[in-house]
Amino acid sequence: MLDIAEELSRWISEDRDFAVATVTAVSGSAPRAPGAALAVATDGTVVGSVSGGCVDGAVYDLCQQALHDGETVLKHFGYSDEDAFAVGLTCGGSIDVLVTPIRRAHAVGAVFTSALAVAAHGDAAAAVRVARGPAELMRCGLLALPDGSYQGGFGSHSELQASAMAAARTALTTGRTGTVAVRINGLYYGAPLTLLVEVRVPAPRMIIFGATDFAAALVAAGKPLGYHVTVCDARPVFSTAARFPAADEIVTDWPHRYLARAHTDERTALCVLTHDAKFDVPLLQLALRLPVAYVGALGSRRTHADRQRRLSEAGLSKDELARLRSPIGLDLGARTPEETAVSIVAEIIALRHGGSGASLRGLGTPIHRKQTMSRPAGTAT
Repeated sequence: MLDIAEELSRWISEDRDFAVATVTAVSGSAPRAPGAALAVATDGTVVGSVSGGCVDGAVYDLCQQALHDGETVLKHFGYSDEDAFAVGLTCGGSIDVLVTPIRRAHAVGAVFTSALAVAAHGDAAAAVRVARGPAELMRCGLLALPDGSYQGGFGSHSELQASAMAAARTALTTGRTGTVAVRINGLYYGAPLTLLVEVRVPAPRMIIFGATDFAAALVAAGKPLGYHVTVCDARPVFSTAARFPAADEIVTDWPHRYLARAHTDERTALCVLTHDAKFDVPLLQLALRLPVAYVGALGSRRTHADRQRRLSEAGLSKDELARLRSPIGLDLGARTPEETAVSIVAEIIALRHGGSGASLRGLGTPIHRKQTMSRPAGTAT
């Protein structure tokens, strides 16, 4: 739902009720991840998609029904010879979709109105609701903010409330939308409830050190992936807006000094392209001790060996050195700055999702890996 927050906030400002369908689970090969949403207003207007088109028609009908009867429903769409072409999910996977009517006059409507407003403004928010469980709880919702404050909740069910807040805090840290199974004494006949935790956080950061032609290509590759991209270089003649027009921020400072004051988190990617020991070593001493998603450094294998030696002499442990992706990027045979940028972002994506970086043709593993709430994310929702 939060992935279409801007459109839904506009509907709310126009006093329009709507039903929203949200992907809660994906199995096998499916085109959209948990959190993908489609919404239908009372006049039939539709925004978003839950399947890239495969089952959107059937989900549209479910939203129309939810607007009519006011009921929340969880629907499973799977592939079989009999129903594949009936709903269009021919990719071989399956998805679960939660359809919820959002009416401002109702409690859940007020909570999600606030969540959508926060997300549309660009601030961090996590919305939690029951995707599988008692019907009365599926009408509830909770909005959690990074400062620990919240709106809404699950009534007198304090244990469920605590579980929802814990899941929201995890999502706000990782930036990852997903589901969490919780077992609450006295609820749902002792079976696990499924919580859908949707999160919208500011764009993750990619900080590129070294104002080179490789950096310019990496800016162009990182922006479409949703990164807020910063270029940092100590040389003012090179760190200019004219050379990096697509960058969100350009900083002229020694790389290690800038990184010491920069905001980073578990989704941040640090790309060291300075290729100069006087910049690389003090920068990597700090970078490899930060809780970030990715640290990569450009250079030949000879440069890498020398860099490893210098960092070891500077006191970094084997575990800290093992975090360094160097030489940076995947083995694509890249030669140009643009090809090298592709190899770098491919490595970042593979690390984010647990991919091997190998050709899919020779693998028997699933194309789409199951997402978890605990893995740091490297992209905006």
